[in-house]
Amino acid sequence: MSKPDPDSRKKGKPTRTKWIVTVFLLTIAISAIISFCSSLLMEASTVAVAFLILLVIVLIGIIFDIVGVAVTSADEKPFHSMAARKVVGAQEAIRLLRKADKVSSVCCDVIGDICGVISGSASAAIVAQILSNFDFSIPQLITLGMSALVAGLTVGGKAIGKSIAIGSSTQIVHLVGKIIWSASHMFQKKDR
Repeated sequence: MSKPDPDSRKKGKPTRTKWIVTVFLLTIAISAIISFCSSLLMEASTVAVAFLILLVIVLIGIIFDIVGVAVTSADEKPFHSMAARKVVGAQEAIRLLRKADKVSSVCCDVIGDICGVISGSASAAIVAQILSNFDFSIPQLITLGMSALVAGLTVGGKAIGKSIAIGSSTQIVHLVGKIIWSASHMFQKKDR
């Protein structure tokens, strides 16, 4: 049995620490931006619009969870064939798969968890709007119902999303690769 190379462990620590710090700072930045935007939108909207914003936040969390799971479960082989045929998005998909741990961490943990936290505060804002507009004898019932609804939508949506992600991982990763390719080429055209 071979022993791990001590130099490889030394090389891995700064990279791991750098990644942890990057994820920490990225989470703070994304969370602050999404919280700020959703708070502004929630304050200026009706209960129906606020509920739609809440659904969008939950949906974003579900979509990124699907991407994170798809990247960890997809096989790289089909994308090599696509890349050889110069299929749009194949190279980007290969890059995603080679960094599956980081992509999954950002998609599932950073964005998914941020959406979970923000959907909780958004549901609290909706409850506050409902309670200020209507007279309820048991406000805890509204709070409990809203929390249960958001939790049910989030967990149920992610459960459905995980089975879709595992069953269609190649197609999902390729779609994300195409989106990345399109975004990068859109900015290249503007620079010219």
